Amino acid sequence: MERHSFTPPDGGYGWVVVTSAFFIMGLTAAVHKNFGLFFLEIQSHYSVSTSTNSWITSTTIAVFHLGGLGVSFSWIPANSMVSHYFKRWRPIAYSIASSGECVFAMGFSPFFQWLIDSYSWQGSLLIIGGLQLNLCVCGALMKPLQPAQTSIQDKLLLNSKDESRTLKKGTFQWDLIQRPELLLYIVFAVLAVAGFFIPPLFLVPYVNSLGMEQYWAASVLSVLALADLLGRLACGWLANLRLVRNLQLLTMLVTALGVVLFLLPIAQSYWTILVFSSFYGFLFGCVVAIHVTSIVDIVGLDGFDSALGLFMLFRSSGGFVGPPAAGWLVDWTHDFGAAFYLSGVCLVLSGFFVVLVDRLVEKKKLKLPDSCTTETTDHPILKADSSYV
Repeated sequence: MERHSFTPPDGGYGWVVVTSAFFIMGLTAAVHKNFGLFFLEIQSHYSVSTSTNSWITSTTIAVFHLGGLGVSFSWIPANSMVSHYFKRWRPIAYSIASSGECVFAMGFSPFFQWLIDSYSWQGSLLIIGGLQLNLCVCGALMKPLQPAQTSIQDKLLLNSKDESRTLKKGTFQWDLIQRPELLLYIVFAVLAVAGFFIPPLFLVPYVNSLGMEQYWAASVLSVLALADLLGRLACGWLANLRLVRNLQLLTMLVTALGVVLFLLPIAQSYWTILVFSSFYGFLFGCVVAIHVTSIVDIVGLDGFDSALGLFMLFRSSGGFVGPPAAGWLVDWTHDFGAAFYLSGVCLVLSGFFVVLVDRLVEKKKLKLPDSCTTETTDHPILKADSSYV
């Protein structure tokens, strides 16, 4: 008798999956990252004042962000496929795939500005939607992982927990929401995403409010995207060294990111804005490189798909609340810097919840060392009979 098991190949066709995910990230997240270029155009369309109705514009753009059902249907499976195709090299593979967001964002910044100048913001959105149809091609390349054959002798080594986990494979595990560590990680995600969406949206209006031209503002987004790319690749390499736990690294990075956003409003010239934007982009890239793969450390690879679905379902609420709240603050204070302060508060506060998650995960490992280590780490474990599992 034989049993099917899915063993990550750590290469092979997995690199085709990574390439496809690279383009998916670029055609989804990179588009959202440059939506700040539409800020003033949408304000002008609704005939509102830049200083008094930022809430209306930011709410409209937040709706655009959350309106992409097709984007979610492509983005989530892409993340899942990369995680399943890689084990030892998972952090690096995911950082390469997610860097598509940065590479595309660098080109999209001047390209979107040219589209807006040439075809208005309505025509630009039509063209961008046409570009995103290429997601269908990327999806066609996502070949399911082929199962490996395992003998009955290996099957007898499975304990009852492994058997029940195998039976649950292929069904959505709603019971994961009852795990306190996943619930706390979702709270982190809601706060972090609320902070993530604010800077790219308000950075362009902030630069324009200082008297700089629109194309200068677009160049800031391009530099931010380059720093983001370097941050993802650097953090992917660092996470793969496993010098510290992913959740510990995530705590440090998200806290540093919040501090940088607190300081960003003191920048009043193009070059100082460029420096702070570079720091922001680098740290943002570092956070993005590990915040999804850290879900494996919390629920294991078997529960990753279901946990990722729940994670994305609830965290989107932060993206809906963050920009309108920042817009309301800008209207109230008549200062775009208030948006960055709010973003910084959200990110620093989110780091506190990652600390709680890390403590719960480590506490569970101490109580159930064998099962937890098997589920949440990428290293083989040597049994008493010198066999590897």
